[in-house]
Amino acid sequence: MTDPSHPHIDEAIRLMMRFADRTGLISERPQQRYLWSDAFAVCNFLGIARTTAEERYTELALRLVDRAHHTLGKHRIDDRRTGWISGLGEKEGESHPTRGGLRIGKKLPERSAGEPFDEQLEWDRDGQYFHYLTKWIHALDQVARSTKQPRFNLWARELAQAAYKAFSYQPRGASPPCLVWKMSIDLSRPLVPLMGQHDPLDGFVTCVQLQRTAATLGAGLDGPSLKEEASGFASMLESGRWASADPLGIGGLLMDASHLEQHADLLRRVLAAALEGLQSYAQQDDLRLPASRRLAFRELGLAIGLHAIESLPQLSRSSEARAVLQALQPFVSLGSTIESFWLDPAHREASTCSEHCDINEVMLATSLLPEG
Repeated sequence: MTDPSHPHIDEAIRLMMRFADRTGLISERPQQRYLWSDAFAVCNFLGIARTTAEERYTELALRLVDRAHHTLGKHRIDDRRTGWISGLGEKEGESHPTRGGLRIGKKLPERSAGEPFDEQLEWDRDGQYFHYLTKWIHALDQVARSTKQPRFNLWARELAQAAYKAFSYQPRGASPPCLVWKMSIDLSRPLVPLMGQHDPLDGFVTCVQLQRTAATLGAGLDGPSLKEEASGFASMLESGRWASADPLGIGGLLMDASHLEQHADLLRRVLAAALEGLQSYAQQDDLRLPASRRLAFRELGLAIGLHAIESLPQLSRSSEARAVLQALQPFVSLGSTIESFWLDPAHREASTCSEHCDINEVMLATSLLPEG
């Protein structure tokens, strides 16, 4: 029977079990691991487990972590290289599966050294994305918090350390370090040298979150402390402009804000950027377009972020941040509007949605059950 406090739990479960079947998690189908959707899926299974008190969903989250590490932590089957992408031996790789990062899981092999850059083709090529790694780091940390097993936080911290080392570089002059947007599978060379608008912020929030969990679980003595990495990310934030009319980016800002209770000024700046982005996005009127002209996962990223506003008032100690939060309140209803649209199966049949079924349905489940 549906819990009235969680009216969408049954639909979230249906979406997630379909995902688990399609991607080979609970079926004999080939493994279809993709780091972004798998990260959201892990958190969804944990949220369902907490809501239903059924341990089998926690077991699915743990199984997914294991499958993702053994698929995306190793070289592709069409690659001449084999084994863990970190270069570690089999036994050590099992103990430290994230030390070399994790592949995106794209269908095409990465662009080889010396091969000319093709912007359109690059979207379909494998490699490593910084912003995908931070999503997986968050998922591992949520597993650590849910199971009280420090090794998942350790793996997350080792991944954060590896990501900072590989993706950051020091430009000429006295500028703060910058981040590369996409790296090769083995993290040896950049594939797209531009920096993602929110990547430094995601990196800093990730370090703060991992340090807090490590302290809570008593895991801080093992593995990297992330002090150097947090300081490096923080130096990138001083002149950052984060406002964007991209719904997925706005949602990411709001999710980051929910982890900044100990950083009042940064929280205010992040909320202000989200407000500016929402005001611009609302003027575009994109939500009146037909499904064939909309991208579900980008809109659902905003819906997920809007849920975070509900927990933010208790974090906002400054009057400036509270004023921004008050200005954000009229936009909260956009989340329900987005969810209702994509809950309609007819809208999910549009090619723009069905072609990316896994990522869209997993993020819809996240928006329906944001407790994960």
